[in-house]
Amino acid sequence: MDDQDDRGYSRAPELEDLVSLCEALNRESVRYILIGGFAVILHGFVRATKDIDLLVDTSVDNVRRLKRAMATLPDNAIALIADDEIEKYQVVRIADEIVVDLMQAACGIRYEEASMRIETITIGGVPVPVAAKELLIDTKRTVRPSDAADVQFLRLRIAEDDHNSPG
Repeated sequence: MDDQDDRGYSRAPELEDLVSLCEALNRESVRYILIGGFAVILHGFVRATKDIDLLVDTSVDNVRRLKRAMATLPDNAIALIADDEIEKYQVVRIADEIVVDLMQAACGIRYEEASMRIETITIGGVPVPVAAKELLIDTKRTVRPSDAADVQFLRLRIAEDDHNSPG
């Protein structure tokens, strides 16, 4: 979702913002997976992103924990979201100081399916559940040029990993 320029007063998130958000999500035991541009960045691609994309479990209990965690953002924009909105809509954009896109599915892949295909990357002592490279490719089957570049990079990384693995 980071090709649109409708962020108003929000700023581009930095790595520190991602870490703080994930720390709050983890503290509330939220079931989420980092996807999108930041996930690609954590897999080694140097690129910019305008938001943080999260694939989330849309159960009411999980959404309530998610809302408690995201209430730590300065504008508490998450308070405007009803508990069932993430289940209702493909993407719910939270335009706080930073933009966080909450997704019930990415290219048809829901949290339940995706949760079997993650890697945990620790940043500053905070474990972040990140979509594995193959899962990221599956969530980037779009017509956007930025997704095509991400997929090309991820395929190269997979090939490098296969070449460098013993056996």
